[in-house]
Amino acid sequence: MADMDGSNETKDFYLDIPARNTPFFLKGSGALDWGMQNRFARIFNAASGRTVMLAIDHGYFQGPTTGLERVDVNIIPLLPYADALMLTRGILRTTIPPTFARGTVLRASGGPSILKELSNEQIALDIEDALRLNAAAMAVQVFVGGEYESQSIHNLTRLVDLGARHGVPVLGVTAVGKNMTRDARYFRLACRICAELGAHFIKTYYVSEGFETITASCPVPVIMAGGKKLPESEALEMAYRAVSEGAAGVDMGRNIFQSEAPAAMIQAVRKVVHENAKPREAFELFQDLKNRRA
Repeated sequence: MADMDGSNETKDFYLDIPARNTPFFLKGSGALDWGMQNRFARIFNAASGRTVMLAIDHGYFQGPTTGLERVDVNIIPLLPYADALMLTRGILRTTIPPTFARGTVLRASGGPSILKELSNEQIALDIEDALRLNAAAMAVQVFVGGEYESQSIHNLTRLVDLGARHGVPVLGVTAVGKNMTRDARYFRLACRICAELGAHFIKTYYVSEGFETITASCPVPVIMAGGKKLPESEALEMAYRAVSEGAAGVDMGRNIFQSEAPAAMIQAVRKVVHENAKPREAFELFQDLKNRRA
């Protein structure tokens, strides 16, 4: 039994200091359990409230995408600059060092390749495996307006239920088919549906007109998808406009790993997302880092 002598004299209950209860910093996440908030804190930077996610999950339907032929060679050097990785469990297990301590967002839906109808996805990840891999979140593609719209939404709701049971947030990814209009009206619809059905955060594309209405009408954080490869200056401009118009960060893939200087590019993106750097300033940083490497 512990020696109790003198224990009373050393107690200090700080009666003059009110109890502290710091609200969680992320939009729409205040009512989540501690485990989910902790996982979110591995994805989002608490100081800026934003994230720079590096998307390298393209191979789940495209195979060895340009820039991802050798993840061990091309992507591992970028890990120190990523707040989180979006990837498949196959790449996580085989290639990512276990010392990577930031967030991992696991692709949880899949099925068809680029040779088939992409909206015909099923859940492709068991929640128990996500927990074994210590995932920070699970990602599911949602094809609003697609041929298999209802099926993809059902995938989302099933994962949300499983995530709620085990404390794992779910990222709803708004997919756009070849015949769908990429405008604010469509993305407001798709993002709001995902959020209403329980997605804890949303990944969607940037549009030049009305993007702020997408982020304003969505009650959970919206992350900008990088989309197709652009010139570095244009990609930085897009990232700047997105976060200025309410995005909680970016999830970029091709605009980073297909850049002529990927490490320089991801650092320039971080400058925009976390420090509100103007596109010109970020592009100058990109050029400087690229030239130093040369």
